[in-house]
Amino acid sequence: MTKKLFIKTYGCQMNVYDSERMAEALGAEGYVTTEVAEEADMVLLNTCHIREKAAEKLYSDLGRLKPLKVERPDLKIGVAGCVAQAEGEEILRRMPLVDLVVGPQSYHRLPAMAKRAEAGEKSVDTDFPEEDKFDHLPDRPKAAVRPTAFLTVQEGCDKFCAFCVVPYTRGAEISRPAERVLAEAQGLVGKGVREITLLGQNVNAYHGAGADGDWSLARLVRELARIDGLDRIRYTTSHPNDMTDDLIAAHGEEPKLMPYLHLPVQSGSDRILKAMARKHRAEDYLRLVEKIRAARPDIVLSGDFIVGFPGETEADFAATLDLIRAVNYGMAYSFKYSARPGTPAAERTPVPTDVADARLQTVQALLTEQQRATQAAMVGREVSVLFEKPGRLQGQMVGKSDYLHAVHAKTDATPGTIARVRITGSAPNSLAGEIA
Repeated sequence: MTKKLFIKTYGCQMNVYDSERMAEALGAEGYVTTEVAEEADMVLLNTCHIREKAAEKLYSDLGRLKPLKVERPDLKIGVAGCVAQAEGEEILRRMPLVDLVVGPQSYHRLPAMAKRAEAGEKSVDTDFPEEDKFDHLPDRPKAAVRPTAFLTVQEGCDKFCAFCVVPYTRGAEISRPAERVLAEAQGLVGKGVREITLLGQNVNAYHGAGADGDWSLARLVRELARIDGLDRIRYTTSHPNDMTDDLIAAHGEEPKLMPYLHLPVQSGSDRILKAMARKHRAEDYLRLVEKIRAARPDIVLSGDFIVGFPGETEADFAATLDLIRAVNYGMAYSFKYSARPGTPAAERTPVPTDVADARLQTVQALLTEQQRATQAAMVGREVSVLFEKPGRLQGQMVGKSDYLHAVHAKTDATPGTIARVRITGSAPNSLAGEIA
């Protein structure tokens, strides 16, 4: 009999990718995905530890599943991802309704764990196995492939920023061999994918083994660009210290590498950057932005900011606002600092909540102003749009521009079509256009 799988994905794009691969792994055991938790035979929560109160959110969601488990005792409940890695056996202790707990490096073992769960046996796997999980995952079925796809090329991080749990939940930096990445990309393109986003916690630190030595991310991008049918390449998330000259040059020389770059800085204060263990200064970041824009003048930059980091003064915060004004981001993400257990910053005295809240509102207002100005400047221009799905209105399609803006237009184009679109209007989070 067909079994139904419901997956709830929290957090980052890597978790979205991981959820897809977990669904494919369980698909080999007869599971098909459903959007309705109440009709599922297994509910899998793929968690993220970056956001505030991540563990509490997981336990709250598990509490809401308890009546469903009481009603249907055969329902299997699993917890995956970074909170699973961090909490491990504690999840089973606090929530006996959970049947399996699996970390982000072990989800290729999900089919075996699911079989044990079906037999009434609980299991926890939060190891960092020596084998490459990607070697044990099935090929992605054509029916599950869309015009755009994520492809993980690097995992883990060796940076140990003072606020971040990634080195503890995802482990040390590892890069997938170049030939395996190219082969997976070829397979995706053969199934209709036209845009691939390369993923990594620290993706521009990629150093995957190739036949002639380790490859950089720039070398990987250039080789991927040679694949017929692959029209667009993106990558995320980057660290400023790994933004090498060859990667900057690729932005100016490789037309398939899209003119959008997410380059987190976190703060504009050198004192706070040092306290964060970021290992770069604000001036270093600004000079880097100059080099990137010299190579690709029309590039849209995105970033991440943490406000209210322990010890942040008004002068530190003012330096962050100055950096934002100097860069002029096309879009960006900002967060109020929240402590992560086990990280160095968690032991420090926090900024008062009301102060941090006010700073967050200020920085978000500035970033929103810049985003809307960037989008407004697109009106009247022609951009390339990869249409992905029908829009909300009759005869409308929605896709992404080369600058990663959401664009909707009236067209009879099918998903996977790339077309030139003249931008006619800008809304808070999208652009309107007409086929040029």
